[in-house]
Amino acid sequence: MQEIFDKAEQGGIPFWEVVLRTDMEERQVTREESLEKMRATWRAMVEADSTYQAEQRSLSGLVGGDGGKMRAYAAGGKTVCGGYLGQVIAAALCTGEANACMRKIVAAPTAGACGVLPAVLLPLWRQGEATEEEIIRALYVSAGIGAVIGYRACIAGAAGGCQAEIGTASAMAAGAVTALRGGSASQIGHAVAMALKNLMGLVCDPVAGLVEVPCVKRNVVGAVNAVSCADMALAGIESRVPVDQVIECMGDVGRRLPVEFRETALGGLAATPFGQEVRHRLERREEP
Repeated sequence: MQEIFDKAEQGGIPFWEVVLRTDMEERQVTREESLEKMRATWRAMVEADSTYQAEQRSLSGLVGGDGGKMRAYAAGGKTVCGGYLGQVIAAALCTGEANACMRKIVAAPTAGACGVLPAVLLPLWRQGEATEEEIIRALYVSAGIGAVIGYRACIAGAAGGCQAEIGTASAMAAGAVTALRGGSASQIGHAVAMALKNLMGLVCDPVAGLVEVPCVKRNVVGAVNAVSCADMALAGIESRVPVDQVIECMGDVGRRLPVEFRETALGGLAATPFGQEVRHRLERREEP
């Protein structure tokens, strides 16, 4: 992350521009080709949310319909957390359920964490608080953050637990929103550090080995965490531990997690009586 900060300062360019130029160099593409790929990514995120079908259920029967319930509740204007966060929660559920129901989603950084990043951006875009071009720039910020975490630590639940998936997605989203709201490169770094710290140690324990329970609802936690960390960073609150040290710490924690808590479905919620019941039912191929 410090390399990106330094390049931004030395070149007098924003964080997102550093990431765009790096993409052009690494993939040997033109500026417009890079931008068009990111536009396609954003439009796929929009489509995943807008084509959500509340009546659809995953093959296991564990997931589906909650996004529709949250949308209706949020539309009623009575959410405890307010209008924007209500929409964030709904979008995170809808996209997470779209993944579980085998619909098209954007891995950001993984399929299991696909709802976090679009959830924080979609309501701002739909309310006219951000243009598509501003969203695209924010996505470059998130991509740069994800690339650093993937290189310095890990982004897969099998490698580092859910902190690596939802944690990374939350950090990406926190940085994106901070940039979208005019935050500096330093503030982006603080938002990333706080988001990762808040989810440090989160285990990956999918019931019956499916990316459904508790994965979908953890997308909500990651999205709400991202928004709170962005607001703290924009308020001038700083992470006492530097962002690069937080990232490396997350990687170390992930490597030390017992195998039961790294996507093996051998521990955590997967090992509860309910989790075992679901696994046995699916093994017998029984209807839910």
